[in-house]
Amino acid sequence: MTAASHTAFLTARALRAFLRVPAYLVMNLIQPIIWLLLFGQLFKSVVTIPGFSGGANYLTFLTPGIVMMMALFGSAWAGTSYIQDMDRGVMDRFLSSPTSRGALIVATMLYQAVLTVIQTLVVLGVAWLAGARFDGGWPGVAVLLLSAVLLTFIFAAFSNAMALLARAQTALIAISQVISFPLMFLSSAIMDTGLSPAWVRQVARFNPFEWAVAAGRGALQAAPDWASVWSHLGLLAALAVVMTWLATRVFRIYQRSA
Repeated sequence: MTAASHTAFLTARALRAFLRVPAYLVMNLIQPIIWLLLFGQLFKSVVTIPGFSGGANYLTFLTPGIVMMMALFGSAWAGTSYIQDMDRGVMDRFLSSPTSRGALIVATMLYQAVLTVIQTLVVLGVAWLAGARFDGGWPGVAVLLLSAVLLTFIFAAFSNAMALLARAQTALIAISQVISFPLMFLSSAIMDTGLSPAWVRQVARFNPFEWAVAAGRGALQAAPDWASVWSHLGLLAALAVVMTWLATRVFRIYQRSA
């Protein structure tokens, strides 16, 4: 069997496990929707502050940020499935078989991407019902989905690598929390960085979470700056490839010490 076949079978395995517990999807949606509706109301007057460049509707500005927050937090927990497989002895059986190491990484990433796409469409629907309007139309929505999927790939691969190194769920959760929240707040997910301190704007330039937010939000505008959108997508794609390669290499460390 080829690596592609291994990836397909492993992705199907993860999706079957998800279908047995569909409430998992609902639970993952509750917090983003609460944040969308709550922040959308609490900070809707921020559009009147001089220097805010996010448009006249704060909910429209906020929605791409919430989508990326959902993708980030969901993918940061991707490694928990590895830890469960380790605890049950499933991972050792995988590594003693001809199963492709790359397929083990990519399948988890694809599974998380499927969840991200479903959740993003639900959040966009809720935002539209709440009054958000996206002038970029379906092409803009497609780019937003692509941005969210690339962000998911990056942090799912990172989470998998951390799971293989830490081998404990509590450690993985702690690492995920320490990384996720600073990345979120050092971006324009909730607030236009034009209103933030200068050092936050500088850090945001190198923040992959901000790359995803900027690409998705930019594509949803009436007249997108496509050069900026594609440059951010390119950075995300390059980082996704690097993280996938690094996560695959970590398998060798795990296998030598298992």
